[in-house]
Amino acid sequence: MSRIEYTPKGVCSRKISFDLEDGIIRNLKFVGGCNGNLKAIGKLLEGRDAKTAADILEGNDCMGKGTSCADQLSKAIREALA
Repeated sequence: MSRIEYTPKGVCSRKISFDLEDGIIRNLKFVGGCNGNLKAIGKLLEGRDAKTAADILEGNDCMGKGTSCADQLSKAIREALA
């Protein structure tokens, strides 16, 4: 199992961390951002396949920023899987 810590860019959250165990997401946490929504994302993705999660979240936009906390998570996951 590896612990991933990622600093997102262009969004309100300041840090994304999660464990990656055999391609499965565990213990996903965001620091900053929309607390309730990001906790919900963590609950929804717990125990899910990381590649599938990244595919679903990629390209999600927040308020015309061209990215979002979810999109940044997809980038963190792809980086971790590479």
